[in-house]
Amino acid sequence: MLRWSRLGLSLGLAFLLTSCDDLFQYNPNEETLLDRDKDLTAKNIAKISRLPVSDTTRFILMGDTQRWYDECEDFVRSANQQKSISFVLHAGDISDFGLTQEFKWVNEIMTRLKYPYVTVIGNHDIVANGSATYRKMFGPLNYSFGFGRDRFIFVNTNSREYAFDGSVPDIAWLKAQLADNPAHQNTIVVGHVPPFDADFDKNLEKPYTEALANDPTVKFTLYGHQHRFYEGQFYDDGVNYHLTTSMGARGYMVVSTWKGGYSVERVNF
Repeated sequence: MLRWSRLGLSLGLAFLLTSCDDLFQYNPNEETLLDRDKDLTAKNIAKISRLPVSDTTRFILMGDTQRWYDECEDFVRSANQQKSISFVLHAGDISDFGLTQEFKWVNEIMTRLKYPYVTVIGNHDIVANGSATYRKMFGPLNYSFGFGRDRFIFVNTNSREYAFDGSVPDIAWLKAQLADNPAHQNTIVVGHVPPFDADFDKNLEKPYTEALANDPTVKFTLYGHQHRFYEGQFYDDGVNYHLTTSMGARGYMVVSTWKGGYSVERVNF
C-alpha cells in the first residue's frame, strides 16, 4: 500500500546513503525544511483569525495520521465535503517515527484541505529528533489562540517520552493559560494523551484534571492517542473528555460550539 511504499522509500534511502560514506551522508532525522514548511502553526492561526465569526463555530478534530497516508487523503476529501467548517485540529501523532519526511508527507496532504489546520504534538512525534522537527515545522509544543467565543489551549501531554519526570504536561503553564481569559471565552483544552491513559504521568493526573474542573469555562476537552472514539465524564467533575479515532480507523469528529453549549458528531469515511 502507499503508506508502506513511502515508508520503505524513506528508510531505504537512509540505508543506501548512509552505506556510501565515501560519497555523502544522509540522516533521516535531518530537519531541512523549505520556508513554506516552517512556522505552520503561526501561519494557520493567522488564517483562522481572518475568518468570519458566527454564533456557532464548527471545526474538525482528527488525529493519528502516522503511516496512514492513503486514509489521510481520503479524510481530506471527506472533510472538504463538510459544511461551515472553520478549521481542523490534528490531535497528534502526525508521524510514526519522528522522521522529518513523515511530517512533510502529512503536511502535503493536509494542505489540500479547504481549511487551515493546527496541531498538538503526539508521543510518536517526539521519537528520534521529532520534537525538534515539530518546533521548526509547526512551532511551540504548548500554545493557545482564540476564535469567536472559544479559546483553544494546546498542551503537550506525552509524559512517558519525558520519563514521567514531572515536567509534562506543564501544569504551571496550563494554569496560567486558564487564568488568562478576561473575556471568559469557552476554553477547550486539546492534548494527545488523555489523563486517564497509562502514558500520562499519574503524579500529574489529579493536578491536571483539577485545573480543568476548577475553571468554569472548561466544559469539554479533546484528545487522540487511543485510536478509538471514546467519551465520558471520567472524573465526575463536570468536564467531558472526548477522544477521536485514528486515520487507520477512518474516522474523525465534527465539533460545534455556541454560547452555553456544544455538540460532537462522529464521522466515518
